[in-house]
Amino acid sequence: MNTLEVPQPTLTPSFPSVSEWKAIVAEFQKPSLNRAIWQLVNTLVPYAALWYAIYLAFSVSWWLVIGLAVLAGALLVRVFIIFHDCGHGSFFKSRLANDITGFITGMLTFTPYYQWRWEHSLHHATTGDLDRRGIGDVWTMTVQEYLESSRWKRFAYKLARNPIVLFLIAPFVLFVLLQRIPNKRGDSREKWSVWYMNLALLGMILAFSWVFGAVHYLIVQAIITGVAGVLGVWLFYIQHQFEDAYWEHHEEWDYTAAALQGSSFYKLPRVLQWFSGNIGFHHIHHLSSRIPNYHLERCHNSHPIFQQVKPITIRISLKSLAYRLWDEQHKKLVGYRRMREIRREKAASAAAAAKKQESGEGTGTSGNGTSH
Repeated sequence: MNTLEVPQPTLTPSFPSVSEWKAIVAEFQKPSLNRAIWQLVNTLVPYAALWYAIYLAFSVSWWLVIGLAVLAGALLVRVFIIFHDCGHGSFFKSRLANDITGFITGMLTFTPYYQWRWEHSLHHATTGDLDRRGIGDVWTMTVQEYLESSRWKRFAYKLARNPIVLFLIAPFVLFVLLQRIPNKRGDSREKWSVWYMNLALLGMILAFSWVFGAVHYLIVQAIITGVAGVLGVWLFYIQHQFEDAYWEHHEEWDYTAAALQGSSFYKLPRVLQWFSGNIGFHHIHHLSSRIPNYHLERCHNSHPIFQQVKPITIRISLKSLAYRLWDEQHKKLVGYRRMREIRREKAASAAAAAKKQESGEGTGTSGNGTSH
């Protein structure tokens, strides 16, 4: 006898109460001046040294220039994490120190400090909330939304989620073009921060062009920004785009679950963890954005409740490239195959209903004929 296959419920991990996790993370929210200064030294000094090495390498080989620029691009990801922490007010205890360091590292990463800080705070407040999507996240549709969308919208969505567009084209457009334009929904400080950054960038570009030559500088900067952009967008993608991520409608949305279930623990080799500024411990970061990156690992290791979060390895993370839509029925991200299965199921149900209706109409006609 055939039986209907009933989806098995997913076991939801037990999460601590807000008061419980706040007590645990409290000691890790305190910035360390020594650690912050050391991180600036071991990041910005090598980054400056790479630029100087690139300057010398032009007289040796373009291949050497490209290799050094790629390495500088990887290091720029770590620079961005420092910028990111300053935006959260967690890198230094001093707000002024955070703002100054944030502006300088923002210039290196082509990112306006105050506007990004405002947009990113909205991302933290809405991650995993189906009713508040669209700010600081990767465009994500539910299966049902996709099925009900127009052909043009489905095409635009597929294009936006295409790996070439998402990881190669979008980072360049974002960091070089879009972040030069103020967000019309921002306050005056956020808008002015864009113009201040644009002015600072113009000065930096002119200075470096004078030292390197305009063409040489622009090529090197394009490589560095391109590499950093690809790696940065990939990290951001995998932080929330994995199979068992968390999405709920606002009424059922829970901050703790969104952090510990909806933000990944990306377990990277030590060298990649260093270049990425420990941001792989993203579940801890979303639980408390006041924890500086240099305390994230220690916080993760401090209590078993954090270690119940299943780690994502590089091999597992590559599978996330196939995930496109949020399946509200099964509570997981799925590929387009699931959407096609639902279409077939609906078509089969409609066909069965039509056949049943036709059968009923035929029986009714036959009965009428007999009565006459």
